[in-house]
Amino acid sequence: MGLPSLSDVIAAIATPPGKGAVGIIRVSGEGALELVSRLWKGKNPSKLAGGRFTHGQICDPHTGEVLDEALLLVFRQPHSYTGQDSAELHTHGSPAVLRRVLQALFELGARPAQPGEFTLRAYLNGKMDLAQAESVLSLIEAESDAARRQALRGLSAGLSQKISYLSEQLFDLLAHIQAWLDYPEEGVEPAQIQAGLEPVLQEITHLLATAPAGRIAQKGARIALVGAPNAGKSSLLNALLGYERAIVTPIPGTTRDYLEAPLEIAGVPIVAVDTAGVRETDDVIEKSGVERALAIAQEADLVLYLADQSQPRPTPPPLPWERTLKVATKADLAPAWSDAAYLRVSSQTGLGLPELRQQIHHRLLGQAPEGELWVSNERHVEALRRAQGHLQEALQAPEDLAALSIEQALEALAEILGKDVSEEVIDRVFRNFCVGK
Repeated sequence: MGLPSLSDVIAAIATPPGKGAVGIIRVSGEGALELVSRLWKGKNPSKLAGGRFTHGQICDPHTGEVLDEALLLVFRQPHSYTGQDSAELHTHGSPAVLRRVLQALFELGARPAQPGEFTLRAYLNGKMDLAQAESVLSLIEAESDAARRQALRGLSAGLSQKISYLSEQLFDLLAHIQAWLDYPEEGVEPAQIQAGLEPVLQEITHLLATAPAGRIAQKGARIALVGAPNAGKSSLLNALLGYERAIVTPIPGTTRDYLEAPLEIAGVPIVAVDTAGVRETDDVIEKSGVERALAIAQEADLVLYLADQSQPRPTPPPLPWERTLKVATKADLAPAWSDAAYLRVSSQTGLGLPELRQQIHHRLLGQAPEGELWVSNERHVEALRRAQGHLQEALQAPEDLAALSIEQALEALAEILGKDVSEEVIDRVFRNFCVGK
């Protein structure tokens, strides 16, 4: 398809659809300020200093009709988001006003901005690298505080600086090896190559270890509540939510299908799934619910296996125990059994609920400390895995082949920053952006 022209003046509404107090229209490109001046009644935009607001009127360029009273904010190249002369028109947030002003800009020669084209121009003009551009989208889409924090770390070049540092270490090592290939008498000890590769490989491995937490912070997690009928799954769901979402009765088997509810624990967006009680049954409908409950557990990021401590201990069903947290429910009643591997909770009194929330947070994000940079983008994860594989090959290879593997690792790391990537990769990144960003 090809990348759009950078010289065109582009315009788009930058605020969400619908009515609002304020609406913003962005304009950027060569001659953007001159174009805006043709519909602006007030101080000449072409003569305004960058970063300054001015009040005036937006007028129809042909009839002179006042379309709205507005504020105009001017940005001068290269000190703008896109690196070009840019302007923002802050109008009243009426959809009719925004559409009419945008139409006037198009009549004067601006063209509609493509999704993410303002950020694309920022990337192509060197205002940010591709990893930072992807962090812009992550920040827009962040639905939790954890996702917001990680997106800001990426936008402020946290990942970019880390990748650049690792690349510099590999470039230095590669230079030594290539010098030896040109001047064999100099010699390069295998221990030197190993000493140079292992810290970089260790750092990449550490970054990859944060990927599950990064994915959960960005996209959220699914937690399945599984247990026998009347084990207290619906009561616990309601207790975690803080309101009654699931029907609770003393009759076993009330939940015949699964029920989903969103919540947030320690800044992590979670969908909790209350499933049907798991037991042997000849009832066709209940059996289907049991099968579905076990299938949901297999796909969940974390399973809470609930067992009623006031009743005889049940036989656990087949579950992914490596990502299952064992919970003993109804801890306010006299216990019929006890097991230190189970966290005791009571949905009635709140006993153990704070500890349960802490355990959920630890099991989901415990491998990635809060203050660290997490990798949440699948493209970055894939590139890091390739770099990791090439460096592992380099550790086992003779010097000349090690150099080739290091070069391949460097190419993978460069892709994260958007160096020498194809237009297809760039298009894939920016197609997910909204228009106006």
